[in-house]
Amino acid sequence: MAKIKKIAVKNESSRNISTADKLIIDSYKTTMEGLASYYGEAFEFVLHDLSDYDHSIIKIINGFHSGRKEGAPITDLALSMLEKIRIKGEKSVHGPFISYTSKSKYGKPVRSTTIVIFGARQRAIGLLCINLYLDSPINSLLQNFLPLSQSDYVTENFISDSDELIAGALEKVKAGVVADNAVPQNQKNKEIVTILYHQGIFKLKNAVQTISEDLCISRNTVYLHIRSLEEKS
Repeated sequence: MAKIKKIAVKNESSRNISTADKLIIDSYKTTMEGLASYYGEAFEFVLHDLSDYDHSIIKIINGFHSGRKEGAPITDLALSMLEKIRIKGEKSVHGPFISYTSKSKYGKPVRSTTIVIFGARQRAIGLLCINLYLDSPINSLLQNFLPLSQSDYVTENFISDSDELIAGALEKVKAGVVADNAVPQNQKNKEIVTILYHQGIFKLKNAVQTISEDLCISRNTVYLHIRSLEEKS
């Protein structure tokens, strides 16, 4: 009786991923938390580590929508997407994603985006999936976008270049300090520099030159104030 030759079959559900690639995947966890804070509970955020297809989910936020938890497997659609990338050649693909509408296992409509995360050698190492459950109550969709009161607003300047940012910050701080009678006249420039320093304005390239010219003081004087502040911090 002829012997049946055993053929070793490679387990494709398990793949080696370097420590550096693991760090890249883990860095997306904070991104997910920020997105979840912004978009709210109507969205489900899922992070997959492709070193183990059978237990690929390493972080999930608002998983109550799908009933999934960390340690759950990759989806069939994601597997199909990765196979297409493999066939085309991972090195030739730089940022694939797919957006689509489907139904949850409970039959509810879901609008989704699946984004491939690449490692240092453009190898697919993870997936970031965002799912919007369209049957969610309207208040869960809008609650993060409707401020409850004036106190919910913060000031942020959307500018086109750093010089505009420096000038705007300087104008606002200078007006406040000039109007503040509690600050002696001979200390106002120092106070302006101090406030701008704590706002991080001096991290911008042209800040020292712009501010020194506007306040009619030397750049060395500005640097002297900054060094003094750094020594105290």
